[in-house]
Amino acid sequence: MEEIENRRVFIGNLALLTGGLLLTSQMSWALAKESRYKVAVVDLMILKRQKLGAFELSREIGADGLELDMGGLGNRDTFDNKLADPLIRKQFLDKAEELNLEICSLAMTGFYAQSLATRPTYQKMIGDCIDTMKAMGVKVAFLPLGVQGDLQQHPELRPALVERLKIAGKMARKAGVVIGIETALDAAGELQFLKDIGSPSVKSYFNFSNAIKNGRDLNAELRILGRENIIQIHCTNDDGVWLQNDKKIDLEAARKTLDEMGWKGWLVAERSRDQKDPRNVKWNFTANVTYIKSVFQKDM
Repeated sequence: MEEIENRRVFIGNLALLTGGLLLTSQMSWALAKESRYKVAVVDLMILKRQKLGAFELSREIGADGLELDMGGLGNRDTFDNKLADPLIRKQFLDKAEELNLEICSLAMTGFYAQSLATRPTYQKMIGDCIDTMKAMGVKVAFLPLGVQGDLQQHPELRPALVERLKIAGKMARKAGVVIGIETALDAAGELQFLKDIGSPSVKSYFNFSNAIKNGRDLNAELRILGRENIIQIHCTNDDGVWLQNDKKIDLEAARKTLDEMGWKGWLVAERSRDQKDPRNVKWNFTANVTYIKSVFQKDM
C-alpha cells in the first residue's frame, strides 16, 4: 500500500510539474504577445516570398512575427498572390499558429517598381490585398510609393497619388484595416501628405533608412510625424553592416524617442546585411533581430 501511495504522489507531482512548465511556456508567449515592441522579418528579404518555409525560418531567426508579401506585380492586373487560394491561406495560418508567430502585415512590394499614380487597375490591386488581409485577420498593409512614386523626383504625381490614396483609404476604412505608406518625403512633407489624403486608415509606415540616408535627424523625424501617424516601422538601414555595428544609427536613442512618444507596435527588420556574406539569411537576420530585441524588449 505504501508503494502504491508513493507512486500516486509521484504521478501527481509530475502532473503538477508538467502543468507548471506548460503554464510557464504559455505565460512566456502571452507576455511576448503583449510586448510594447515586437520584432518581425520580411518573407521577401529572407528569400521566402509567399513560401510556407518562411515561418520556420522566422522562428529560427528569433522573430515574433512575419511580414508576408502579396507576390509579384509586373504587368498583371493584380498581384501574383498565392494567398488568394483558401487552402494555401489555411496552411499559412495553421503554421503561424503552430509556431506562435504573428503575421504583422501584408506587403504590396510590387509598387516599389510600379506606379500607383498611373496603373489603371490599382483599385483591384489594393482590393485584393484588403480581401487577403480580411481573410487572414491581418490589420496592416505596407504600400511603398517606390521609385516611380518618389514625390521628391516627381512632384507632378502628387494630385493623382492623393486622389488614389483617398480612395484606398475609404476601402481600408470600410474593411477595418490600415494602409501604411512609405514615401521619399521628409517627416514634415509626409505629415502634410497624410493630411491632404485625410484618411485615418492611411498612415506612415516609417523606415529608419529613409531618414538616415538622406541626412535627416531620425529622432526629430519620428517626433514630427507623431505617434498617431506611424502604423509600423521598418527598423533597418542600408546593407553593409549589421545594425549593432552601424555608426549611422542609434537604436537606443530611437527607443528612448519612441518611449517618450508613447508609440508601440511592430519593428520589422528589412535589410542591414553584412557585406561579408549578404546572402547568408539566417546569419544576418538572426544578428539584427537579436540586437533589435536586446534594445527594444529589455525591461519589458
